[in-house]
Amino acid sequence: MFHFFKKSAPVQKYDPEREKPVIRASICTGEKVAGLKDVKTGAFHEVMLIRDAKDLEEFKREYGVDHLDTEY
Repeated sequence: MFHFFKKSAPVQKYDPEREKPVIRASICTGEKVAGLKDVKTGAFHEVMLIRDAKDLEEFKREYGVDHLDTEY
């Protein structure tokens, strides 16, 4: 059986006191990745590649955020 629809990864719950959603962008290539950054250690966990505004809106909706900081 063929799967024509994109499977969505399960949304990970995050603790806003420990992690914050951010966009990590490359200055050279312009590639953007949305993920969660640990506020104490600075460790970044990639969640999804942001290819267009639709992907960004999907990430915001899944994690319940209105604004994301961008890090280069």
